[in-house]
Amino acid sequence: MTAEAPPDMLTIAERAVSLATAAGATEAEALVSADAAQLTRFANSEIHQNVAETNQGLNLRVAIGRRVGVASSNRLDDDGLRRLAETAVAIARNSAELEDWGGLPEPTPITEQPAGWSDATAGATPEGRAAGVRAVIAAADAVGVRAFGSFSTSAEHLAVANSRGIRAAQRRTAAQLLTVMMAPDGGSGYAEQAAVDVGTIDAEVVGREAASKARATENPVAVEPGDWSVVLEEYAVVDLLSMLAFMGFSALAVQEERSFAEPGKVVGSELVTIVDDATEPGAMPMAFDYEGVAKQRVVLVERGVCRDVVWDAQTAARGGRRSTGHGLPAPNAYGPFPLNMVMSPGTTDRAGLVGEMERGLLVTRFHYTNPVHPKLAIVTGMTRDGTFLVEGGRIVGPVRNLRFTQSYLDALAGTVAVGRERRTLRGDFGGVLVPPVRIDGWTFTGTTEH
Repeated sequence: MTAEAPPDMLTIAERAVSLATAAGATEAEALVSADAAQLTRFANSEIHQNVAETNQGLNLRVAIGRRVGVASSNRLDDDGLRRLAETAVAIARNSAELEDWGGLPEPTPITEQPAGWSDATAGATPEGRAAGVRAVIAAADAVGVRAFGSFSTSAEHLAVANSRGIRAAQRRTAAQLLTVMMAPDGGSGYAEQAAVDVGTIDAEVVGREAASKARATENPVAVEPGDWSVVLEEYAVVDLLSMLAFMGFSALAVQEERSFAEPGKVVGSELVTIVDDATEPGAMPMAFDYEGVAKQRVVLVERGVCRDVVWDAQTAARGGRRSTGHGLPAPNAYGPFPLNMVMSPGTTDRAGLVGEMERGLLVTRFHYTNPVHPKLAIVTGMTRDGTFLVEGGRIVGPVRNLRFTQSYLDALAGTVAVGRERRTLRGDFGGVLVPPVRIDGWTFTGTTEH
């Protein structure tokens, strides 16, 4: 199934804005989207589902003075647009005034991001995904484990127009192959690759990585909880960045006084630099946000020091700033969010991260992580799918999964080595480009039975 955009998406957006204005709105913004997504699932080393979904819709935000209303519909014909405009205006009229409403954003110069699109991904077939899954299952069969997971491909077209002159359109693709493998004696392994271009995903590599982990984690032993040195593989580092983004790298979190972020505040070691960069090919590029504002590169942490957070139109108006192009679709309780996070690489090779650790743990990924104290960036969660004891710079065997309660800011401060190789993975809302890291002082509070 190909992912073709509806004709004249910008024209549809402009028509919706015009109808909303005619219905009484003083400001109007139309976000038109068209998505095509496909998913091939497998379990017990067999493909059991192949599904595809196409969807198109329009999200209309209007303001009457300081009263704001939002309505959405998947009817893009003229009658559907007219009804949508009338609904959004009626909602606005019956809404309370927003005292700090800053208005819709103005146009910004937008640079296209062709690296965000792949014809191969847009035209991906069930047969192509099945071939990738076959390679993963073959790797599982080779060592006697079972493979579970999914292979997804998607294409997205967006168009935004508003009554202040914004006119913007873009297209993006994404692909992700992930697998969890289970060994007969309870071992499990995980691997994942994500990319704009499905052709760059190496299913054999993904399969071999997860299969070897599943075999290597059989019959784990218990270790005592406490403070450990850890090497976090990229899958765990994604959770680190995603949680920090959720808890603190948003201007709304700062304005609501629940963020740890403060310009000039030291929150990490000098080895840690984190940016949000929508022009980075490895972070699944975007040209503009869901308000039609050009994406800007934002330095979040530079050599361990907080520099800035991301802004959308409303938080920027409230804070006397300009939007950095990080708005999400309205209505939006999250506020602005970094969708293209990038952590700078270090100088240590993958073997050296473990080889330079006298005693510690190698962690593949985290599971069921939840914030405990956003202001201090304290998170609780568990290890999963590959946790290993390291002694004298060597992996000596698997250990049972551990529960942790850890300040992610303390983790940044305790970062003593950063890998020089990075991977593109999927975060909570977008692409993430991350290296593995070694951290001194990760607090584990309990162990599991498995």
